[in-house]
Amino acid sequence: MSSIVTTEGIVHYEMDGRGAPVLLLHGWISSWAVWRETMIHIAEQQRFRVYALDFWGFGESAKEKTPPFKISSYVSMVEQFMEIMGIQSAPVIGHSMGGTVSLCLTLAHPTRVRKVAVVGSPIVGSSLNVLLKLGSVRWIANALFRIPAALRLVIWYILAGDSRTVQRMIFRDVSRVSVESFFRSIGDLWRTDLRQGLEQISVPTLGIFGEHDNIVHPNQSRDLATGVPHARIQMMPGSRHFPMLDEPELFRKALLDFLMDQDG
Repeated sequence: MSSIVTTEGIVHYEMDGRGAPVLLLHGWISSWAVWRETMIHIAEQQRFRVYALDFWGFGESAKEKTPPFKISSYVSMVEQFMEIMGIQSAPVIGHSMGGTVSLCLTLAHPTRVRKVAVVGSPIVGSSLNVLLKLGSVRWIANALFRIPAALRLVIWYILAGDSRTVQRMIFRDVSRVSVESFFRSIGDLWRTDLRQGLEQISVPTLGIFGEHDNIVHPNQSRDLATGVPHARIQMMPGSRHFPMLDEPELFRKALLDFLMDQDG
């Protein structure tokens, strides 16, 4: 387990491989572990050094302080990570909330991002499942954390159609989430709308979306394609919100083709 110290506390990360750096960012109530198998597969190509980060308030990263837990603060976290690690620029790949952070990083620090890929990520926060909005209400979040059985029941209901692998991963990861990061981050994500800024993105862009995603509406692929006309869009016919776990072979091929394409 590796970590660095940033302005808002420790950032945990995992690293594998040798070569050009690639950053992987996880989604809400998740952790770097969502990328575990993808990370190994990319590293096996012997062309990339892959870093998977835990956002503040999630996984093994700092929870004792209270940063804003907003998209903008996570953009700052990733930029600080790159600065401390001596990474001038790299492809940045994000799942769900992590993809929204990746796009915002591209807009705020364009020289840091060589390529950007998003996986099941909201361009507009209103595309999120309405049940997630409840998590942004402080008293509801506090009540769920005081009654773990209730929190597990809500998560089970949302993930009822997902594989046991996905369910086990999220149940494990939510046990390591702080209540502040839980409701503040989803509240900020719900208010996000990137449609007016996407035209500024000039780097190669990839969007991967599950056709049966019940967390982020699949129509976000159209918003990305409209805002970034040069973006590649890969729809995953057998996937919900976690295509890297639902259709791993198809997912990895799409991602590696994108990373290894010299023309973008």
